[in-house]
Amino acid sequence: MSSSSDIDFMIHGIFSYEVFGQTCWITTTHVCALIVMAVLVIFAVIANRKMKNATEVPDGFQNVLELIVESLDGVVGGVMGKNSHRFVNYISTIFIFILMSNISGVFGLRPPTADYGVTLAMGLITFGLIHVNQFRYHSLKTIWTDMCSPLPPWLPIWFPINLISEIAVPISLSLRLFANVLSGTVMMALVYGLLGWIATFWPAVLHVYFDLFSGAIQTYVFCMLTMTYINQQLETE
Repeated sequence: MSSSSDIDFMIHGIFSYEVFGQTCWITTTHVCALIVMAVLVIFAVIANRKMKNATEVPDGFQNVLELIVESLDGVVGGVMGKNSHRFVNYISTIFIFILMSNISGVFGLRPPTADYGVTLAMGLITFGLIHVNQFRYHSLKTIWTDMCSPLPPWLPIWFPINLISEIAVPISLSLRLFANVLSGTVMMALVYGLLGWIATFWPAVLHVYFDLFSGAIQTYVFCMLTMTYINQQLETE
């Protein structure tokens, strides 16, 4: 049986290089993220070629592709309504990337989403989309009034509090995803590190929960909140 010193769930540097006198590292997160992206790119290329030669009566692989596209279109359309066509590609992309990253632990990788640098980047992209649409569809006067709400705009007592709540959006989005994925990674590392060869087969049940079930739930939550935040800023008729 392994000792506690064998437990390892940390991010490790693989090799370093110098950029403008600063040492930068390629870590296990970079490698795992590249593996996930390579798998997705290969799948996308195969899917693209398959759909170019799509048949009227779809076969198994074409059925899978159509199911994925229709499911994602349905989820985005159900939340964003008439605005879904503008963001379905973005939402679908982050959904598939986050899901594949979360379940990559099943295949022996350290999930890229267990690194806060990855989840924060996605949270900041969402934050950028929210406020790009805010300034696109709302006047500065409307934005100022909303930031001062519930008091009148000439009494901006609530402005600092509302500003903090806006800044908290990417932090809460990224921390929620990061913490849930990291907790699963830590739990599985503890199981394998403490039990050693005893934990050869039965932890598959834990992988189903931490990597598949929890990973799918966190993917859905992140994308659902992203769509909700963006939709709130879009022009309403």
